[in-house]
Amino acid sequence: MQEFRMFCYQCSQTAGGRGCTASGVCGKLPTVARLQDNLLFVIKGISAYLNHARELGRTDPEIGHFLADAFYSTLTNVNFDAQRFVSFSLEAGRMTLRVMRLLKDAHIAAYGEPTPVEVFTGTRKGRAVIVTGHSMKALEELLKQTEGSAINIYTHSEMLAAHGYPGLRRYSHLVGNLGGAWFDQRELFSRYPAAIVGTSNCLMPPREAYRDRMFTTGVTGLPGVTHIRDFDFGPVMERVARLPELEESSGSVRRVTGFGKSSVLALADRIGSLVQQGRIRRFFLVGGCDSPTRRNEYFRRFVQQLPDDTIVLTLGCGKYRINDLELGEIEGVPRLMDLGQCNDSIVAIEIAQALAQALGTGLEELPLSLILMWMEQKAVAIFWALLSLGFRNIRLGPILPAWVNEDILRVLSAEYGVRLISDPEKDLNEILGR
Repeated sequence: MQEFRMFCYQCSQTAGGRGCTASGVCGKLPTVARLQDNLLFVIKGISAYLNHARELGRTDPEIGHFLADAFYSTLTNVNFDAQRFVSFSLEAGRMTLRVMRLLKDAHIAAYGEPTPVEVFTGTRKGRAVIVTGHSMKALEELLKQTEGSAINIYTHSEMLAAHGYPGLRRYSHLVGNLGGAWFDQRELFSRYPAAIVGTSNCLMPPREAYRDRMFTTGVTGLPGVTHIRDFDFGPVMERVARLPELEESSGSVRRVTGFGKSSVLALADRIGSLVQQGRIRRFFLVGGCDSPTRRNEYFRRFVQQLPDDTIVLTLGCGKYRINDLELGEIEGVPRLMDLGQCNDSIVAIEIAQALAQALGTGLEELPLSLILMWMEQKAVAIFWALLSLGFRNIRLGPILPAWVNEDILRVLSAEYGVRLISDPEKDLNEILGR
């Protein structure tokens, strides 16, 4: 199989009329092509967060200006300078931080700041709608329109975080969360005779078993599936009325979510004291974008081997690898705290900054290790946001993103200490210095 150093087919000069794979006919070098691709991935992530913020009436002209400049820079015969694109990716990291703060502020203004809550994982007797994706606005509108209708609403995957918001869980018919990460949806949606609403990314083409009871909204779309415009969920309610009721069942796992910034920082003095006493040795952020591969079993094995004097923060759908584990507490501090969606990565960053301040240290000296799952393009935005803040020694897996060639990997390794995960025990021993 031929290994492509690059692939570009965006203009009429492409080699053989098919695409440039060694270097560009125009003079574009492979590393520049990959950096351009990388920048486009980051732009997609920023656009996703900005889309959800705009749903809640928030926008930011500076982010819009950056998106225009960044898109333009990838056009044919505009920019051939690799260093300029490195500067653009780091600037994209700062814009990612800005747009994530914008979205988080919008969520808190609309629904209050998340607080910890245990979420029911079984089913209540009655007709049901399952909501998947990331859009809190879409869920809110559905809850409003189904209130008093005897329809139960369940979340799936990244929508688990909705239960942490006081303004959303006040709806008594938001009853629980079904399933785990995004890739279980085809089996899950086939099993439960419920209507399904896809609100954002992380959708899969539906099986015929549930295609006629699935709906999309916002920017999403699936072939042969009814699309909901302007949050008018009347067609969903009509379809639910013709479905059978779900039977009562108890949940098989315990999931707790809703550890917002204030909830965690309320423990800051106690955490600081426990760190000083040596009762808390290290913090680990384990999460990100999960994928249906056996290699992602690494993350569960890693957390299972952590010593009792460590704290685990998690977010993104990667949390489903570990959020059923009972890790207990350290003198009232939970050892496993779910901070929410991938959209909530800003919460983890702000908690790390606050803890560093409380401990009188910089981020680089904070006893914190980042063990992140790589899956899709939107995650690249968060990755560059972390690098722009100076986070180092990030472990990433189960594989390196395909856009990372030798030149890019050399910079990421030398400048930022980025490395690929290996064996859980080996990695843990290196981190803990034992």
